[in-house]
Amino acid sequence: MPSRRAGGKPTSSDVAAAAGVSRSAVSFAFNNPHRISAATRDRILAVAEEIGYTPNTLARMLQAGTTNSLGVLLPQRLARILENPYYARFLMGVGQICDQEGYTLLLSPPLQDSVLKAIPYAAVDGFVVCGLETDRGEVAELERRGIPFVLIDSDRYEGAPSVDVDDHAGAREVTRHLLELGHRRLAVLSMDPGPDAAERGYRGPLARRLAGIAEALAGAGLSMADVTLAEVPVTRTDGYRATRRMMEQDRPTAILALSDVLAYGAVDACQELGIDVPGRVSVTGFDDLAESAWFRPRLTTVRQPIVTKGRTAAGFLISAIRGEDQHPHQVLGTSLVVRDSTAAPM
Repeated sequence: MPSRRAGGKPTSSDVAAAAGVSRSAVSFAFNNPHRISAATRDRILAVAEEIGYTPNTLARMLQAGTTNSLGVLLPQRLARILENPYYARFLMGVGQICDQEGYTLLLSPPLQDSVLKAIPYAAVDGFVVCGLETDRGEVAELERRGIPFVLIDSDRYEGAPSVDVDDHAGAREVTRHLLELGHRRLAVLSMDPGPDAAERGYRGPLARRLAGIAEALAGAGLSMADVTLAEVPVTRTDGYRATRRMMEQDRPTAILALSDVLAYGAVDACQELGIDVPGRVSVTGFDDLAESAWFRPRLTTVRQPIVTKGRTAAGFLISAIRGEDQHPHQVLGTSLVVRDSTAAPM
């Protein structure tokens, strides 16, 4: 039996030479077995096993124009994304649909700090695009390449389906809850809007949440100028540090965090400083992560259907990949969950 070239990985040419057939016959054996006889196919497969040949599945899929893989285009580095439990819940929802429909899942964080550069290196049939502004180059690049995509946590874009939650209503309701308890000295722990916010303003979910807060404040004769605003990365540590700074200055009676993770950090800081929550300071969150129900004190927060958001986005994307009817823009509802971390000011 002819041997394959020394030191190299066995190829289809090695299989063809060893089995005494053409390369086309080897391809048929793995991809279109009905085009050759059963005896020929069995001989080719036996030879392939003997010399350790396995077909390049990815290359075969790319040649066919499909990978059976969905990509999630992430706005931050993987380590930072995985630090936020929100994404674990979201990816759970995406993964449930992938399992159901027979797709694999590929996470695509920025490459060399560029989301745009990551797109060509992801061998996927389509993207769930998380938290990117629609007028940036990534959306234009996906359209140029003809890659189906669905937008999540973004501004509405008429060229693609999107899935969001009612951030405005959720933020309005939790702010009203604090105001109805009697709080007037409020602080907002916000996710960092990025370096372009000063020129372009707030965008996406952050803009909607701040607008909801402003609407509730207006109903009580207040405005955003009457609250303390801290913009930080969405980590528990940054929530803790920002709250420590707040408490050293004009201490609020309530902290309205725009994510549960930031709220956990705020409570950590208060407890370390000996400030009772909610006796001296009330704290609220946004997300209703699993930990919020058993966190101490149990966190008052805005519940958004994170897993459902992931499932809906993946379902929309698969429909787009299959050329089925495009879905409209989907907005999922939120609800206020009142627990133990809020009370009337002393």
